[in-house]
Amino acid sequence: MTTPPTAPRPTATAPSSAPPSSTDRRPAPWVRTRLRAAPLATLLGAALAFVAVLLAAALPRAQDRGADQALRSFLERRGAADTSLQVTAPSPDSGQSAQALDATLEKLLGPTESTFPVDLEETVHGARTTKRQPLMNPELSRPSGIPPSMNLLHVREAETHVKLAEGKWPSSTPTAPAQSTTGGTAPLQVVLSQKAAATLGARVGSVLIAESRVDATPSVEVVGLYAVLDETDDFWTDNLGCLARACEHYFNESLAWDVDALVGTGDLDRMSAWSRTAEDFWRLPVDIGRLRADRLDATRQDIASYIAGPTAATLARETGRPRLHTTSWLPERLEEARARTQAAAPLAAIGPAGVGGVAFVVLCLAGALAADRRDAELRLLLARGGSRAAIVGRLLGEGAVTVLPAAAVATALAVLLLPTPRLAPALLSAAAVALLALLAFPVRAAVLLTPARPAGRWRRPVAELLVLIATAAAVVEVRRRGVAPPGSDLDPLLIAAPLLLALCGGLLLARLQPVVTGWLARAAGRSSGLVGFLGLARAARGSGATGRTGPSVLPMIALLLAITTGGFGAAVLQSVDSSRLGVARLTVGGDAAISAFGKSPLPAGLAQAAGELPGVRTSVPLWIDHDSSLHGTTVRSSQVTVVVADPGTYAELSRVLGCGSFDPALLATGAGAADAPVPALFSASLAGQAVQGGTYSVQPGDGSELKVRVAGTIDCTPAHPARDAATVVLPTGAATGLMGGADHPNRWLGLGDIDGDRLRALVRSKLPAPSGKPAPAPAPIPGSGSAAGPAPLDELYPVSTSAEAVDVLGSDPLQRSAGRLFWASMAAAAGFALLAVLLTLMRAVPERAALLARLRTMGLRRRQGVALILAETLPQTLAAALGGALVAAGAVALLGPAIDLSTLVGVHVPNGVRLTAGPVLTQALGLAALVAAAVFVEAATSGRRQITNELRAGDQR
Repeated sequence: MTTPPTAPRPTATAPSSAPPSSTDRRPAPWVRTRLRAAPLATLLGAALAFVAVLLAAALPRAQDRGADQALRSFLERRGAADTSLQVTAPSPDSGQSAQALDATLEKLLGPTESTFPVDLEETVHGARTTKRQPLMNPELSRPSGIPPSMNLLHVREAETHVKLAEGKWPSSTPTAPAQSTTGGTAPLQVVLSQKAAATLGARVGSVLIAESRVDATPSVEVVGLYAVLDETDDFWTDNLGCLARACEHYFNESLAWDVDALVGTGDLDRMSAWSRTAEDFWRLPVDIGRLRADRLDATRQDIASYIAGPTAATLARETGRPRLHTTSWLPERLEEARARTQAAAPLAAIGPAGVGGVAFVVLCLAGALAADRRDAELRLLLARGGSRAAIVGRLLGEGAVTVLPAAAVATALAVLLLPTPRLAPALLSAAAVALLALLAFPVRAAVLLTPARPAGRWRRPVAELLVLIATAAAVVEVRRRGVAPPGSDLDPLLIAAPLLLALCGGLLLARLQPVVTGWLARAAGRSSGLVGFLGLARAARGSGATGRTGPSVLPMIALLLAITTGGFGAAVLQSVDSSRLGVARLTVGGDAAISAFGKSPLPAGLAQAAGELPGVRTSVPLWIDHDSSLHGTTVRSSQVTVVVADPGTYAELSRVLGCGSFDPALLATGAGAADAPVPALFSASLAGQAVQGGTYSVQPGDGSELKVRVAGTIDCTPAHPARDAATVVLPTGAATGLMGGADHPNRWLGLGDIDGDRLRALVRSKLPAPSGKPAPAPAPIPGSGSAAGPAPLDELYPVSTSAEAVDVLGSDPLQRSAGRLFWASMAAAAGFALLAVLLTLMRAVPERAALLARLRTMGLRRRQGVALILAETLPQTLAAALGGALVAAGAVALLGPAIDLSTLVGVHVPNGVRLTAGPVLTQALGLAALVAAAVFVEAATSGRRQITNELRAGDQR
């Protein structure tokens, strides 16, 4: 036997200095190796972080944009007069010049660039006399014998807003105040608007003489006429309206004309002689498009300082005008806007709070499932000498490579897609979500690698008790203070009340669902089928590779949060819509209305034809008189509104509108004597002055008289819905026979889906045909600026619908922004909840595939395998849907009465959200159906491939 040669023993010689072989390689980096080992998981983690951070950065910016748009729309509707700073100062006794006015303007604009920038192109400044002087020329128009009066103004840049139609502009060189041949001073040169000149009867060359005064008021000479380019321009608002046309001025019932004339720079220094005193003015319109809702408080403080504060004192000193005075409605308007924003902020925050809670649960679930999937690997690293700190550090490195780039891209995309000045809230929100996505997996891994300690049975009950205490405190505060206490900012505890209720419901459901599912499994075990028992048994104990049931609770909480928040928010919006419709119906008197001016009747046959239109369910022609009087009560005589209508249809209208419901039998006249009093319904204010069953006298404005008796009391009535109105409702028949004109309705009300355009077309078709010779058009009121010609014929009988009134009430951008933000948040919350279910489903795929493979060898059919997956997954989904619906209903019942919907409705309405089954069930069933469909698709498409792979590879566990 030969002995193989032994290997040479190593010597202690120094290592060779030869270069290393090309086959020697450095160890691959940990992060790159791990990411390449699971590319799909890496991409899914980056995608989850991207979506979560995108929503976190986008929602605050969307809220800011909505608040800014609502603020600007609110101020735009108030007009330029309410959104400008009006600065005035007495004109100097001498040395008045256009350059001095311009220099003062520059100094006034200095402090306005911080929080309330001024629109420089819309500024208006100049000088004006302070007292109108009567014009004594006998040829001028005097409608009531009162002479017209005139003010003089010099307005800088006025030439850019008008067009010279005749004559010339006043001279820019000073006019010498030399004595004329009559002993007076030379007249001031002025230009008038064409409309004002036509109204007064003045023309180019007219010399208008003021009332004589001891100090010899100068006359004015009209040297030119101009036409206004656009009378709707904001330039002509405030005190410049009489420059465009003659204004009507009433002394009791006597009409007189007020006109303003423009003076050139040449006579600017002499203008004060017209009324002894003059003042300089500067109108500084704030640039509404640059105001920001988040800086309302600072803006209000700066404007207050500008009006009467340190800034005002500084301006008076710098301009050399100690009597500089500033007024503005902006502080009041900004306070109103701030109150509106505060009232709507909690309702707009419900959706983002819900999606934030669901996203938090999903990110925690993703981290927990990732840690469970790599549990064996992490424990092996720990067993081979790795420290927990080093392992967690490597996991942080893995997450940083995937999460941080995705978070940066998502934040940049949100900033680009939703431009808004404020950046900090989006960055903070995105950073918080990115940090959560980064730490969820390492923290869960650190917990798993921590040595096990004896489990404390008290930990979970104590945590649940703390959640219950926080929920109770939030609910009590909401009930006591309301969701949006007046004058306070957003309170996170009050906003979190629905989420806390959902969390309490989820914790309770997590304890009940396994027990109930176990009962169902035992009941299914007594039947002959295997699929139901096996699926319910796995659902009861929780499936997972490690046998732990912890992560499986999180999908239920995610579903419960999404359903509760969605149901609660949908109930709020449903209440807003129903309240808005109720207000619109009361405003109109039904779903549609046709009215006649005064006591004029509607055209013959119009009411009947309107009732026959498609969509009309209830037609109520009626006669209404606001000038009637009631005699015989404790106050002897009082003015009332009389409504004569058919009792049956009017009772139906009152019931639908919820305004003065009554039994139509109360107004039944019966076959009594001809002089028997007619039964009538009295409003509550009148009923307190009358005796039930007493007889009273109603006298309409035409002088007739009708005896009535009190048959019932109503709090309001659709034809005149004011709660404190004095109203008497009479039935047709006896009332129409005894009251002149009551047999011809002057108003029509209808219920149903009524098209306003079709109704207007019907009104036009029922108007009387014009005669062969057209009647002369009424002359326009002189100086009113109205075009000649009659009003459109269909405006004689105006048509209004509740749909149009609802559109007007819902046109506020603040309301639309809150609605859009809520539904976008609910879509995101539903997506996250669905993702939570799918993550849990995918985590159990290996174990489920092995089970199905074994059962396939025992004869399990493919359809039964899908049924098994559904039986295992759907109990939790159905439990979450049922629990979410119940919690949402409870949240509405507990928190609804404390919510003020006036801001979202558009008018003041009683507080409270009404509980209706529709919105809650829609959210619960919709999300449950979506999850069930996703589970079915996943089971049907991936189950077959997984079972085939398992059968080929064999069970390696």
